[in-house]
Amino acid sequence: MVIHFHSRFKKQLKKAPESIRRAFYKHLTLFQDDPFQPALGNHAITGKYLGCRSIDISGDWRAVYQLLDDNECVFAFLGTHSQLYG
Repeated sequence: MVIHFHSRFKKQLKKAPESIRRAFYKHLTLFQDDPFQPALGNHAITGKYLGCRSIDISGDWRAVYQLLDDNECVFAFLGTHSQLYG
């Protein structure tokens, strides 16, 4: 899968704690192998992120992405559940 990162996502990742950055890159590797691997908790989102999907990063942290086509996506948001959905 071809993966892009929105500039907003890059900023959010840079500001995230080091442990979250490490966890994100670990989960990104899993995502590249199989986006629907159960450990990722990949699911569709409703509400303000309608049309996007989310993967679990660590505990309360989520990464929100949008599929551009069958083999391409862009990660758009990173944050805690309350930061993203609150």
